[in-house]
Formats: sequence, C-alpha cells, structure tokens
Amino acid sequence: MQHSSFLGDILTTLFERRRSTTKSDDRRAISEMCDALLSAEGEISGLKLAAAILARYRQLEQDEKLEFFCYLNDALEFEPQTIVDLALVYQKDGSPAAFSALSKASEPRRQELLRRLNQPPGATAELVAMRKDLIDLLPGNEDLKRTDLDFVHLLRSWFNRGFLVLRQISWDTSATILEKIVAYEAVHAIDDWEDLRRRLYPPDRRCFAFFHPTMPDEPLIFVEVALTGTIPGSIGDLLTDERTHLAAEDTTTAVFYSISNCQRGLHGVSFGNLLIKQVVSELKQQLPQLDNFVTLSPIPGFSRWLGTLGDNARATAILAGEASPAELEEMAAFYLLQAKRADGLPVDPVARFHLGNGAVVHNLHAGGDTTPKGLKQSGGVMVNYLYDQSLTERNHENFVTDKQVAASKAVKNMALSDKNSATGDLTK
Repeated sequence: MQHSSFLGDILTTLFERRRSTTKSDDRRAISEMCDALLSAEGEISGLKLAAAILARYRQLEQDEKLEFFCYLNDALEFEPQTIVDLALVYQKDGSPAAFSALSKASEPRRQELLRRLNQPPGATAELVAMRKDLIDLLPGNEDLKRTDLDFVHLLRSWFNRGFLVLRQISWDTSATILEKIVAYEAVHAIDDWEDLRRRLYPPDRRCFAFFHPTMPDEPLIFVEVALTGTIPGSIGDLLTDERTHLAAEDTTTAVFYSISNCQRGLHGVSFGNLLIKQVVSELKQQLPQLDNFVTLSPIPGFSRWLGTLGDNARATAILAGEASPAELEEMAAFYLLQAKRADGLPVDPVARFHLGNGAVVHNLHAGGDTTPKGLKQSGGVMVNYLYDQSLTERNHENFVTDKQVAASKAVKNMALSDKNSATGDLTK
C-alpha cells in the first residue's frame, strides 16, 4: 500500500483544486452568461466566466435552479432534423468532414457548456454538487432526464478508473476525511468516534476509499473490511467491542461488510466493482495467506418483496416475526435466486451488485442483523457473497449474458426446500 499511497499523495499535490472564491460583477442572467461561455467570448475569457457562472449558480434558489436546468434541457438541445440531414450526407460519402459535422450536431450544446464550466479550480466538485441538485428535481420534471444523461456521460469520463486513487483509511487519516467516513456510512451507522476507532485501529480491520485528484478530501466510495479466521454470519459479532482482536497475519478471510457510495451527484457512475477488485489485490499483497474474500451483506429488498406475495403463509409468518430461522433462510434463498424484475435481473439491489461483479451467493444467516433496521428490511437475515477469483469472470459473464445467479449447493437446496413448502406465487 505504500506505493499506492505515495502515488496518491503525488497526484493530490499536483492536482488539488480548491473552490474558487472569484467574485463577479457580471449582471447578466445566468443563461446569458452561459451563452457567452459557449461563444467566442467564452474562448477568450473562459476560466473567469466559468467561475462567475458557478458562483452565480451557488446563489440560486430552488425555483431558479429548476429554471436553469430547463434552460440547459431546452435551449441547448440538438436539432433532430439537422442530425437526420447530416446522417444522410455521411451515408452517401462517408468523408471525415461529413463525420465531423454529424458528430458535432449530434452532441447537445449543454455537454460543451459543462466541459467549459469544468475549468476553474474546484469546478469538478461544483458540477458533482450541481448534478445532485438536478437529481433532486427529477421527480415531477421527467424531461430533465435528457440533461441528466449528459451529466452522467461526462462524469463517467471525468471519473474513469485512470483518475481514481485508492487510499487506505486509518486512525491516522485526517480528521476531515474521518468525519466524512462517519457521515457517509450508509450500511451500518457509526455511532461515535470510539465506534469508528473500533473499525479502523485494530490490526484485523481495514478501510479503503477511492478519491479523485480534483476532490482530494472527498471520498467517492469506501469499503470496510474485517480480517477473520472464519466466514462470519453476524454483524453484531463482527462489530462488538468485546471481541478478541487477531493479528493480521493470523487471519484467513477478508470480509467486506460495508460499502458506501459517498457522492449522490455521482449516482450512475459505478465504482464498486473497481474498488472490490483493487482492494482484493491490495490485501493479497499485504497478507498473502488470505484465502477467502466474502461479504456479510444486508438483503434490503427482502421484506418489501414478502409484502407483495399476498396470501402466503411463510411470508406472513416472517413479516410477523414468527418464522423459524430455517424458514427465514429458505425463503431468503428463494428470494435471492428466483425473485426477478421484468428484465430478468434479481429484485434485490445488493444481489445485483455483487452477482454482477461475479460473486456467488454462498450462505445465509438468520439473526445476522438484529438491529431495528436489519429486522425491518430482512427479518434480520444476512447473506455471504463469495468472491472466488478463479470464477468471478465466468460468473460475471453468465450473469450479464444469461441472467444466471451463481450460488453454492447449500443455498440452492435451501431455495428448493422453500419452493416445496411455501404457499402462493413466490416468483413475483
């Protein structure tokens, strides 16, 4: 990790960009300022004008932000008929000039505006925050999804793997970043600084995060890892302050027990697959004796799915808290392996993520999470997804192409048992 940290520090030093404090006396409407940025004026004084636009945007009220996004959506749209005409020209001669004209016309002008806005120091973080505002406005403003697609297109380019820096988060990491780890934890809430210390300081605990050079103090996504001697089945046992700490070199299993996305403005820009792969590689370098890489994951859609089954005795018992541990695990196994959306993918979002990364549904644990949140979303049952490095690529391909859910024999048997014993239609 020393090499990665050194490289990360260099990149941070070279590329760190802070929010601009530029003040502007430009009295034009923000739409007029954007038009100017797209014009010859913008080519001459682009950085200063872009900074002034971003500063103006920060001052807008919610209704004014909606008006701004409507301007992006409508005034900076492409002309469909122009694209049709130019496509016909390109179809006839196929010349580079025709291709260039077609490419330029088929890109909405708002994409170029966003690129030009991304010039001043701190602009990337500003645009991520702007996209968060847009997401908040999408309900009730469906047409704005066109502009949102352009944001996603550009953000995926700006935040591709080549720009991401992996850092290990430790108890010695700056307080600024540690406070954000506490705030962004989305799976198992961190109660206080002592709770955070229990997750970072002991020798059998690790935390890794991706950062971007333009946002050096803002984690994009992070994963918390427990190093253990066995595959665990209870988050309470994993996080208790009464557990016995292990020497890292005495562990055999790396458990990914919490993965949290930090930037809502980057929704739709996937980092999780890259993060897990790089952390596995990093851990294997640090601790070559590690044999198992697994998760201890929630099943967030389970109770919601049970509520859709109607007159089903097993579902009713689970929702009432009256099912046995075996009944819970069997029904959860059936849910993970058989409950599908219209597109054929699993209903459960965490299952889609890990199965899409090539993991296997390895085991289920009733009573794995007895917190109020865990009981509410899944009756307390948790799941291990196993990352077998020799099988992840094949499992990924089978999942993507044929919607195949990779599962251990034990889990498959649980699912079959529940299919035979429960009543009602379980495949909704």
